[in-house]
Amino acid sequence: MREQLTEEYIRRVWDELPAFVKPTTFHSTLLLNQALDADVTLASETLQITGSFKFRAAYNLLREVESDEVITTSSGNFGQAVAYACMLLGKRCTVMMPANSSKSKQANIRSYDGEVLLIDTATKSRQLYTMDMLADHPDAFYAPPYDHYRVVAGNSTLGREIFEHFGPGGIDYVLCPIGGGGLISGIITARDILAPDVEIVGVEPLLGNDAAQSLRVGHIVTLDAEPQTMADGTRTPSVGKLNWEIIKGGLKQIIEVPEEKIAAGLQTLYSKANLKVEPTGALTTGAVLTQPEQFKGKRVCLIVSGGNVDVDVYMRVLGEE
Repeated sequence: MREQLTEEYIRRVWDELPAFVKPTTFHSTLLLNQALDADVTLASETLQITGSFKFRAAYNLLREVESDEVITTSSGNFGQAVAYACMLLGKRCTVMMPANSSKSKQANIRSYDGEVLLIDTATKSRQLYTMDMLADHPDAFYAPPYDHYRVVAGNSTLGREIFEHFGPGGIDYVLCPIGGGGLISGIITARDILAPDVEIVGVEPLLGNDAAQSLRVGHIVTLDAEPQTMADGTRTPSVGKLNWEIIKGGLKQIIEVPEEKIAAGLQTLYSKANLKVEPTGALTTGAVLTQPEQFKGKRVCLIVSGGNVDVDVYMRVLGEE
């Protein structure tokens, strides 16, 4: 599918998709700069449609699908995005979600007229659930959360906004979360077209560090079980094949963030940037807290991937401050 990610196609998506999505919010504060000892700009997708970057991918993927029935698997954000896109496009939607998924994300999917099917990923993989579901619904389209060229192209619109916002030579690092790899693949794709000299740094939880392991050994590493990190948007056992093809040539570094630094990142964004985020959205801030010397005094863009967090989780983490 990488051969379909031509610059001509990417630029067509850049021309067409912005009519359906919200622009990202660029935000910086003196307090955040002081806390992180760097010149920090947040590229926040917390106000994006359905509350995360995932709507960019979902709408770009589904607007070219003919089937009236869509099935996907998601910890929550992609499921919300698919459900909302299906509602706009007149399609039926079923989202298979791990039983421990965010209750607010489950509720939002139902609010967008999507059906939620809770699954036990401890006893059966998402892939097997998907295969069984598609066998029962042969005419349905399976919406892959990350491993598809239209997903990558949709996410590349965020990269375009970032690199055009800063202009040539205007930023030293862009830090981006990694789950299945759909977002960072889009950011790399945009970078390669618009700002090839900018270094992109991947970020993932230490508990779910399959991408970091993959980069070290030079091939896809798959975790034995779905990682139980608080950053639920990254609970994927491996990156996608297409995403890996882009990541392995586009990244030099992936920072692995311990759970306590993810929590500290969430607390920092709340107290120093007045921003409510989900744990996955705090990963990039947690990365700077994990390796502060690397970013000291540098111009850094932190991608905040989303803001859909359960109130109980949010209050618990803030209470640990």
